Amino acid sequence: MMQAPDVHQAEPIPAAARAAIEELLQSGDLFRYTAPQDAPVALLEAEFAAMLGSKYALAVSSCSAALFLSLKALDLPRDARVLVPGFTFAAVPSAVVHAECVPVLCEVGDNYRLVMEDFEAKLDQDIAAVIISHMRGHTSDMDRIMALCDARGIPVIEDAAHSLGTTWHGRNIGTIGKIGCFSFQSYKMINAGEGGILITDDANLIARAVIMSGAYEHNWQKHRGPRGENTADLAEAFARWQNQLPLYNQRMGNLSAAVIRPQLPELARRVRDGLAGHDHVAARLNASPFIEVPAPLAPERRAPDSIQFNLVDLDDAGIDAFAEAAAARGVKVQIFGRSTDNARAFWNWQFLPERPELPQTRAMLMRACDVRLPVHLSRAQLDAVADILIDALNEVTRSAAA
Repeated sequence: MMQAPDVHQAEPIPAAARAAIEELLQSGDLFRYTAPQDAPVALLEAEFAAMLGSKYALAVSSCSAALFLSLKALDLPRDARVLVPGFTFAAVPSAVVHAECVPVLCEVGDNYRLVMEDFEAKLDQDIAAVIISHMRGHTSDMDRIMALCDARGIPVIEDAAHSLGTTWHGRNIGTIGKIGCFSFQSYKMINAGEGGILITDDANLIARAVIMSGAYEHNWQKHRGPRGENTADLAEAFARWQNQLPLYNQRMGNLSAAVIRPQLPELARRVRDGLAGHDHVAARLNASPFIEVPAPLAPERRAPDSIQFNLVDLDDAGIDAFAEAAAARGVKVQIFGRSTDNARAFWNWQFLPERPELPQTRAMLMRACDVRLPVHLSRAQLDAVADILIDALNEVTRSAAA
């Protein structure tokens, strides 16, 4: 068996980024608003919006900051109820709390997507906004979600931290709801260590978000619309909100933008390679009667850099033994619900004002496994990961049968 690859190692940062960083270091021009125009952060926003097919983009310090600013841009009242999937990262309900709103959790099923019956029922519980987390890149039924929310006039924010490059009916995830939020954290498709960005087609929303992100005095004038234009509706929106909103100072700096921009042309290749690698490993794992890799929904074309699968017909001891056997062979398997502090298990979010029981989500999390598959892995390395997982499972199931 081939030695387990390092699944936590990222691709090298492109040489163009190193050159841009050196230029910035020589100039000392690290703050996004120092230059009168065309600062690296401003260029990143224009390029990212064009790549996704959105009018406006705002680069910020993290995806959590993007979610927080999205909620504030919607001008929700204090204690507004925001519907959030029960399977997401703790930063998502945390952003809701930060925005002085109340997270309301809904069920997620065995395929890691919203249980639509529970979602629809909870929409009518005085919900002011919805955050859809495409958790680990798994897209819920966006057609039905948007139809239900549009009929009620409820705005949808897409938490697309794991979904840069994913499409739904050929449309980029993050452009379907009112606002889309993305992450540039190290384990995402584009790596800046930290960082985030939000996109929208709404001039009023982007103006509010820009000012609250920290565009003090008249620095909002350095933010432009499509093709670099300062359109009348955008200028009017900025003028309307100047000095009317608090400044939360969640800006991105030029160094981060310099790391990100040269990676944008790499996205299509990374999506292609990530999907091919995922599907190869998924086919091998699905051959086991003890593993189920949920299939994508028909309109969805995923951009994965990890794989999730459910363990079938194993008891609690067998599930724990499988994780230990895989780790002993060099592959870490995260089982979302089987630790006291996993940030993706909703019962660990003890900061929430409301903590309902979600039996379907809990049952899924207790047997749902997560393994990183960075897009640069070779076919031999992908096979090594699959071999280790299957061997570990065979060891456990043989012992149970003995």
